[in-house]
Amino acid sequence: MRAELLGEIRRLRSRGITPGLAAVLVGDNAASTTYVRMKGKACDEAGLYHETIRLKPETTEAELLELIERLNADHKIHGILVQLPLPKHIDAQRVLHRVTPAKDVDGFHPENVGKVSIGDPTGFRPATPYGVQQLLVKSEIDTKGQHAVIVGRSTIVGRPMAALLLQDGPGGNATVTVCHSRTRDIKSVTRLADILIVAIGKPEFVTGDMIKPGAVVIDVGVNRVDDPSTKKGYRLVGDVQFAEAKQVAGAITPVPGGVGPMTITMLLYNTVQAARQWAKV
Repeated sequence: MRAELLGEIRRLRSRGITPGLAAVLVGDNAASTTYVRMKGKACDEAGLYHETIRLKPETTEAELLELIERLNADHKIHGILVQLPLPKHIDAQRVLHRVTPAKDVDGFHPENVGKVSIGDPTGFRPATPYGVQQLLVKSEIDTKGQHAVIVGRSTIVGRPMAALLLQDGPGGNATVTVCHSRTRDIKSVTRLADILIVAIGKPEFVTGDMIKPGAVVIDVGVNRVDDPSTKKGYRLVGDVQFAEAKQVAGAITPVPGGVGPMTITMLLYNTVQAARQWAKV
């Protein structure tokens, strides 16, 4: 998909438009720092302009909002990404809503949430669920008429994932069930899934006996668990018990290396879309 994107980027650059992405990082969260670095590397490889703006943990909300206003007005920047989580003294929702919808490549602004929910193609789809959908499409897994069960109802993954799977078109037309922390007998629901998408933030929550034989399992979770036997003292696991699940599933994504690279890829796609819509080409 990144190779496909190169042609579009070359076409824009031939018109004097270089898609630009600004990533704003407040504080020194290790996972966020790694993620932003990977995004910068992906931008370099794709030929996108990018800036990473690192702010001290004690940065005030007013200072952050002022920076966003400056980026909103900067013609070199077509996409703005505010890395979450933000420090507790900053209202994340207020900050995300200050990003102009035309540059909201994370798809968190209410205007883009609304556009995605009604299937308006000018809206920005949040990168992780968009990546999951494209993973299904590119793997030639037909979603039409399939029962897709999503475990997790976050505004970042679960809810937009449901909206995308319901839409009419490739990677859509599924029958969708969303499970969450208040779902009764969750195992009886997950076992009905032809496509099981897990984004609940609990290490290895879904076990082999919760999966319908032959189901497609997509693990969105990334959790750090202690493991003294490793050099770092920890290892990364998903929200699915991979060793058990792979014995039952017809197809499954690993952690790390599954959904993560797709998230970054779709962020690049959204940035290029933002540049194209800004230039009206």
